[in-house]
Amino acid sequence: MALQLNQDLLTRLKTILGTGQNINYVSGFDRFTSAAELCSYAGLTPTTRESGSPARGRGRISKVGNRKLRNLLILCSFNACKHNKACRELYERIVNKGKSKKLALIAVANKLLKHCFTIAKSGRPYDESYVSVLPK
Repeated sequence: MALQLNQDLLTRLKTILGTGQNINYVSGFDRFTSAAELCSYAGLTPTTRESGSPARGRGRISKVGNRKLRNLLILCSFNACKHNKACRELYERIVNKGKSKKLALIAVANKLLKHCFTIAKSGRPYDESYVSVLPK
């Protein structure tokens, strides 16, 4: 029974354009209570160096986390930028602001992971036209 539910989850996750077969590595969504925790686990959250020298360092992604998952998501973000409209728009918006392409790919990987988390928790497949309504 658990294998069937897991297989159902994988089919829902594969509905996200740009992930494909690579998303099989992402599992264990029930261990996390929020998408921010999952992104931190993957090492996709930004960190800043504030103590030490007076010259503060640039913000970087956290290297603490699951390296294989982070690398997999960054590779998926290449594909998602080609096929997923929301990811392509995010990538282009960040690059047009003058930011680096690598930073834009990391932002897309973060977005993909948040999509995966939402699909795993909600039980619905990915819908490109879905717009969440934030409570006021």
